[in-house]
Order: sequence, then C-alpha cells, then structure tokens
Amino acid sequence: MKLCYLDTFSGISGDMTVGALVDAGADAASLVAALESLGTGASFRIEKTKRGGIAASKFHVEGGETRKHRHLPQILGMIDGSALSARARQNAAAVFLRLGEAEASVHGVPLEKVHFHEVGAVDSIADIAGACQALDLLGVEAVACAAINVGSGTVKTEHGLLPVPAPATAALLTGKPIYSRGPALELTTPTGAALAVTLGSEFGPAPPMSIHSIGYGAGGYDFPEHANLLRVLIGERQTAVESTTVAIIEANIDDSTPEVLGYAMERLLESGALDVTITPMLMKKNRPGSLLSVVARVEDREALSALVLRETSTLGVRLYAAERRVQPREIVHVETPHGTVRVKVAANGTFAPEYEDCRSLALSTGVALKQILAEASHSYLKNAR
Repeated sequence: MKLCYLDTFSGISGDMTVGALVDAGADAASLVAALESLGTGASFRIEKTKRGGIAASKFHVEGGETRKHRHLPQILGMIDGSALSARARQNAAAVFLRLGEAEASVHGVPLEKVHFHEVGAVDSIADIAGACQALDLLGVEAVACAAINVGSGTVKTEHGLLPVPAPATAALLTGKPIYSRGPALELTTPTGAALAVTLGSEFGPAPPMSIHSIGYGAGGYDFPEHANLLRVLIGERQTAVESTTVAIIEANIDDSTPEVLGYAMERLLESGALDVTITPMLMKKNRPGSLLSVVARVEDREALSALVLRETSTLGVRLYAAERRVQPREIVHVETPHGTVRVKVAANGTFAPEYEDCRSLALSTGVALKQILAEASHSYLKNAR
C-alpha cells in the first residue's frame, strides 16, 4: 500500500500540502491543468524556495474571485464539474463537507446556511482540490499524520481576532493529538486541519514504511528559529515490527466495588481501549485497593480518561506516553469437530486461537473450553505443516 505521511512539525495548511506533494514528485503541469478546470479564473504557480536553509516548494494561487462568499453546494458543484480525477473529486468533496460541518458547529447554524468566508475563497478551493489531486497523481492509497503543531497566540479573521487554534480548527482536531511550539502565530489553518483529519486514517509516529520520495512544502513565513515547512514522506507500508506511541491512563482506586470496576473495564474496551488491567494493591492508610491501567491510542486518551472519571469513584487520573511494539499478524480460520475458529498468527510463528470463538463453541456445544482450545491449536498445527 502506498502511503503518505504528513510530518506536521510546523503545522499544516492547504498551500503547504500542495507544495510538499509537488516537491515529492506530483506532476505540476497535470495538477495545474486540473485546477484550471475548476473555472475560478485564478492562475497557479509553484515556486522553488527555502525555509530554514532547506529547499522546498511554495504553491501560489493568483487572481480569481478571492472575495466571493460561497455556500457548500456551489463549491461541490465546481468540484463535480471539474477535470479532477474521480478519487480526487470524492476526497475534495469529503474535505469540504467536514470543514462545513465544523463551521456550522462553531457558528450554530445549519450546514446548508454556512457561508464559506476564508475557506470559500479561490485559494482555499484550489488548496483542497490541489492536495487531493496531487495525492492521486502520486498513487497514494492511505494518509497518516503526526501530532499536529497548531501554533499559539491569535489570528485575524473576518470575525475579528480569535485564539489559536481558531474555533473551526479546534473543532476539526477534536480527539486528535496536537501541541503548541514555536512563534505565536497560527501554524495550522482550518483548511490544513480539514485535509489532515478527513484524509488521515491514523495519527502518531510514522508507521513502518519504505520511503520512496520526500517533499517539503513552504509556509508563508520564514522563521529564524525553525524551518516553516510541511514534510511529506511517500512510500510503501511495511510489515516490519511496528513501533507506536500509546497513552497510558492510570488511577489508584480504593472505594469502588468490584461490580463498578468490572463494568468500567467493559465500557473502556467497548470504547476503543487497546488493553485494560486491574491490579490489586495496598494503598495509603493500609487500604486494599486497585490500580486501573488503560492502554489507549493517543487520539483516544481524553475520551477514555473522561470515561474512567465518569464510571469509577476516582477523582483524578495519570496520563503518560509509552512505546508499544506490535508484531505483524494475520487471522486464519481452522476447522474443529465443533465449528470454525479464528487463529491469530504472528510473523514469528506464535499463534493463539481466538478466545471468543472457542467460548462461543463451548457454550453452544457443551464441550469443555480447554478441549476446543486444544482442538483448534491441533488443527492449525496440522494445516501449517
């Protein structure tokens, strides 16, 4: 699978994304021809420049109806009638829909009544359409994204000065990992955030991949303290042992009943926790208690922390980051005398019958669980030879 990794160490905007993808090898002439078919009256230019001493590409949109306000149906009509590839049209429409939903939420109006101000201008339409077309020109099948640097301070908008991240940007990035570093400026725009969250399927460290090309998209400012760039890594996803960053959520609890803790564990797992454990411990004042530990995806940590606070008696939780090593694995199906069982098989040969399958068969047939587990293991080993 061909993958694009967005390295957002200096934030992300639409023009930075287009510039980076062209820098990584997307054909500029084909991209410009597709953008001209939108009928905006604008012209498009790729400039070779530098940021922090690193060579990069800057995407420029010049002319066109930059002050015209548009509603979502008008923008979708422009995209649908363009010469963008079918996949690029689909992705661009999805990005604008996501952006429209964020604006509607922020301003408290129905989606169909949202006026696209800054995002309805020609440059933003070109940025979103251009990014989606460039990804298709590169043959990218999936997008992953680093934790996003949003910047700080304030940003000037048609609604006056607003805090960074701007309300629409903050709404778009809800549940995603963000941080603030560098100059007191807006580093991530609503357009950039909409591209990242709509097209990105995962957020965090770079997944295992072999890099084919690297591109740098230049931002508008040239900061003295760091390179104002969006870096994209284009390559093939690999099946190497995966190293990922996870969030650990912990709480020491001495006044919740076993029923409450058991229910909390069930709810956490249903809500996306990667693992949940409850460990007996002796707490202060010689009270027996429990250590509740949750392993979570970084983007899920706030929601799962809130769930712990809601479903248990604890008044606080501890959060910290940890690294997780994951063996690549596959699922195979084996037949037993009592039915089909899935077996998880790791790259190093380790295997384990799926507990839930074996449990279901044990309940439906009356056969001992340990026998079904043994039969599933025997069946896998026999077929694996």
